[in-house]
Order: sequence, then structure tokens, then C-alpha cells
Amino acid sequence: MTHSEAVSSKYNQFTDLAAEKLGGKVLYATDEFFAEKENLIKQGRGIFIADKYTDRGKWMDGWESRRKRTPGNDWCVIELATPGSLLGFNIDTNHFLGNAPLQASVEGALLDHSPNDEEILSDDIHWQEVLPKSPLNPGGQNLFDSINHEVFSHLRLHIYPDGGVARFRAYGKVFKNWKDIDPEDEIDLAAAINGGKSIHCNDMFFSSMNNLIMPGRGANMGDGWETKRNRNPDNCDWVIIKLATKGQITRIVIDTKHFKGNYPESCMIEGCSSLKDSAVLEGQINWFPLLSRQKLEADTAHIYTKIDSHSEVTHARLNIYPDGGISRLRLFGKILH
Repeated sequence: MTHSEAVSSKYNQFTDLAAEKLGGKVLYATDEFFAEKENLIKQGRGIFIADKYTDRGKWMDGWESRRKRTPGNDWCVIELATPGSLLGFNIDTNHFLGNAPLQASVEGALLDHSPNDEEILSDDIHWQEVLPKSPLNPGGQNLFDSINHEVFSHLRLHIYPDGGVARFRAYGKVFKNWKDIDPEDEIDLAAAINGGKSIHCNDMFFSSMNNLIMPGRGANMGDGWETKRNRNPDNCDWVIIKLATKGQITRIVIDTKHFKGNYPESCMIEGCSSLKDSAVLEGQINWFPLLSRQKLEADTAHIYTKIDSHSEVTHARLNIYPDGGISRLRLFGKILH
């Protein structure tokens, strides 16, 4: 696999709930003199340009505060893309060597709104410890397990006493109260923001399967799922999506935006119903058709309303022929309580 962010395998099955791409935001930082707080949740690990400077000093791809000459420490507040239960963190100090913090900690809070600066600076928010003060290694990925698995909507990242962090990842599970969803509403059951997850594929040489279920349309050709050119006759590449919750699929969107000379010739989609991901991954289930094989066009959002099956679906498999790139996959349907 290339062009993908290296993360400990124990977090691969979880979603980065803080990711800007998913809808996360950095609301506040005590200091961002050298580098902006918004960089923390951008894609990738951050880059280094040796000769690039600003009027404040060395340009850095991350969040960096000035050298602290007063008591205390710097911190920032991150609004998660969606409330969720946190399993682990990656506090990445990539390229921050002589300017990395010594330690970091994380607190969480559950709010029903986005707080303004005044509220953030007040004592009105009930913060709970999620990661105790922990040592950081400079210039690398620092992986930590969460000690608190309650549902949170906001996180406060502390660095001690100051310095720079390239990226911050908060891996967890999306929380959604499905009892509050009208069974007659049509919802994208594959969407990451709702709890959908790409769990396996046979190839993602150029770009990750996780992009398929991100919000919005693809930003460019790298913002999709793209396999390498396959020279085997009758090849089929595939990806398996675990739905946010079981449901009946009523509408499918397959978007090849930005894929012009490298979109698949055709595709088809199958579904299954299983309580266990392991049974799906080990082939212990029976796939049934959802969308018969369809010819695709370049740079187009294909919309299908004629679904082959109205059975209960928990997982879907997108097959593309013979290879190529898909920007987004939407599996709209009605939930089944």
C-alpha cells in the first residue's frame, strides 16, 4: 500500500473523529505564534520545506506555540466531526525535533453545541481526563490508548509546556442514537459521519478506500479509492463497506468525479447480512445482488434507484471492472430497528 498514512494496526478499524476531512474543527488555541492550530487535523503527516520562512520564523506544517516564559502550558480545543467514543490517539510530532513538547494530555467533554471563546475560557465546561500526561518522542508518531470510553464531542489537547505538534488523530467509534431516527427517513448508511466504515479491499495502491465514504464530492483525483492498473484478464477489484447500521438500500450513488482516463469500465454491488465482520472477511456469508453490473462514465455522479434486493443489509461489496478509481460511494436506505 502506498500514499497512505502509517498508523498502528490496532487503530485501523476505527475512524479519526477529529479529521478535518470528516468535519472536525480546531476551535481555539492558547498560542499559535509559529504555526496555525488548523494544521493539526489536516490530512497526511505534515511536510518540511527547509528554506521556507514567514515573518515570525520557520514555517512549520503543524500547530506550534512560541517558547513559553510564564507558568502553565499551551492547549487547544478540537470539535469532533461527530460525537463518539475514543479508543486511542496519535500525537504526531513529525519534523518537530528541537521544538517538540515534552509531554501531552487529552481531556474530553460532551456538548450539544459549538462553544465560543468565552465559554472555552470559562469554567462552565466539564472536562474529563481521556489521556493522562504522557511523554512525547520528537519527530515521530506517539500512539496512546484512551482511558475513558465515554461519548465526547470536544477534546482539549494539552502540550507541556509549549512547542509543536504536526498532526493529532482521535480514533474512535461514531455515536448515533438510531432510536431518534425516523425509520421512514432515507439516510446514507455507508457514510463515515454516520458510522459507516471501509473494512477491507484487495487493492488501494494510489489512494485509500476510506475516501469512498467521506463527506462531499472528491476534491481531486487523490481524494477517492484508486487501484493500480491490473493486467490480468477479467480482473475485478473490490472493497467491503460495513454499514453504520442494518437497513434496506433504496438508492445508490457511484461518483467518478475527477477520474477521467482511469475510471472503471463498469461496477456492481452486492450485500449481505452478518452480525460479525470476521464472518464477512472470511467468506462465511452469502452475497446477494444489490446493483447489477453497470457501465460507468468519466467524472460523473451515477444515481441508481432500481435496487435488486430489499433484504436486510449490514455490509456491502463494491466490485469494479477491471480496475481504476471511484471518488465516492453512497448507499442510501432506511434503517431497520
